[in-house]
Amino acid sequence: MAKRTKVVKIIADDYIGQELTVAGWVRSFRQNRFIALNDGSTIKTLQIVIDFENEDPEVIKLITVGAAVKISGKIVASQGRGQTVELIASEIKVLGVSDAEQGPGQYPLQPKKHSLEYLREIAHLRFRTNTFGAIFRIRHHVAFAIHEFFHNKGFLYMHSPIITGSDAEGAGEMFKVTNFDIDDTPKGEDGKTDFSQDFFGKATNLTVSGQLEAELAALAFSEVYTFGPTFRAENSHTSRHLAEFWMIEPEVAFADLNDNMDLAEEMLKYVIKSVLDRCGDDLDFLENRLIDEEKVKPTNERSPMPLKEKLQFCVDTDFERVTYTRAIDILKNCKPNKKGKFQFKIEEWGADLQSEHERFLVEKHFKKPVILTDYPKDIKAFYMRMNEDGNTVGAMDILFPGIGEIVGGSQREERLDVLLARMKEMDIHEDEMSWFLDTRRFGTCPHAGFGLGFERLILFVTGMANIRDVIPFPRFPGSAEF
Repeated sequence: MAKRTKVVKIIADDYIGQELTVAGWVRSFRQNRFIALNDGSTIKTLQIVIDFENEDPEVIKLITVGAAVKISGKIVASQGRGQTVELIASEIKVLGVSDAEQGPGQYPLQPKKHSLEYLREIAHLRFRTNTFGAIFRIRHHVAFAIHEFFHNKGFLYMHSPIITGSDAEGAGEMFKVTNFDIDDTPKGEDGKTDFSQDFFGKATNLTVSGQLEAELAALAFSEVYTFGPTFRAENSHTSRHLAEFWMIEPEVAFADLNDNMDLAEEMLKYVIKSVLDRCGDDLDFLENRLIDEEKVKPTNERSPMPLKEKLQFCVDTDFERVTYTRAIDILKNCKPNKKGKFQFKIEEWGADLQSEHERFLVEKHFKKPVILTDYPKDIKAFYMRMNEDGNTVGAMDILFPGIGEIVGGSQREERLDVLLARMKEMDIHEDEMSWFLDTRRFGTCPHAGFGLGFERLILFVTGMANIRDVIPFPRFPGSAEF
């Protein structure tokens, strides 16, 4: 097959007068003369001009929406509107037909607007739409920028295990991993499943976090990060939850809570700026899509800023740093709380903040990204460092507009005696975590880290509303398709 030139290069560079070969999928075919060709390298299409009279009528019949074609010809300056260059076809080959063999209208992606709900049902084809093409090109660039950021700062990329015998969050909502015949599991004397006979010789699960393993590496390499899939068996159907999602989790030795906040803010700004610099066409499309969607919404439900302006605002603005205690005071005394507008009323210190509270702080009160710090120990994990007051821990969450929590982290508890006391308090057995405790026994030091929910970041950057639309194949209760 002749070497093809990508559409993104043809549009960006000067190929006028050159003979090229392109390959892609037909987005539209007008007047039996103009093909709009897209190959996924850009949201833009390349116009192909064909001479109907000189083409085989049988080939013309096969050129329908969705068909894969390879076309050779000369690049010329376009005489029409909407494009600067076009390709005058001299040779056309249909590689894969669409409607032609199935019958008219059978291709699931006809040139009309499809709902996001419908497209989730055909997630194997939705990549070919403009919306999902833009989302997943941006997703690629965000992932690349994250690796780029940490690499440039000298961090080591660690691959943490997907199968684990520990529960980093203490959530108890984990997917079990077993090699047993589930209809005939061996039982011990107590009548419970005897996992000592299982593949790993113990009960194992899909990981909810790579943090604990990253801590082990950080206490040797100083600065590490993980970036991998994580799993929660949480029966949640909200627009912000998935059963399988990706997490970025840096861990840094010789760092405290302030260092942790600085790193997280710097990383988020770097990544968002990278998307603004590299994904202009896709952001323009998604921004215009949002503007069209919001025309039918009440004024008070519309975004205060267009998408690109919102992203630039986050890059240019210092995040507000607020203690949990101050946030509770703000929420207790705010109008929505006093007038019963919150679904979960804030009545006293110690309440676990919900998304509605987080978004109020970000979108209504401070009107900028917020970093909340120093949470009550009772609502946070065992590994977070106890503050001197004995009631709070050195935790931090970053809250973004439209999303709520996007980053959660803390300074880790490096003092063995304090950590053991916390584990006992939370009924975490010491013998199951001996390997983790060894890092506090041998050469312990202050260290900190955080977790960034990758899909929540993609939600923010793309302006999409449902997390199922920013991961290629969403996994959620009742669905594991494709």
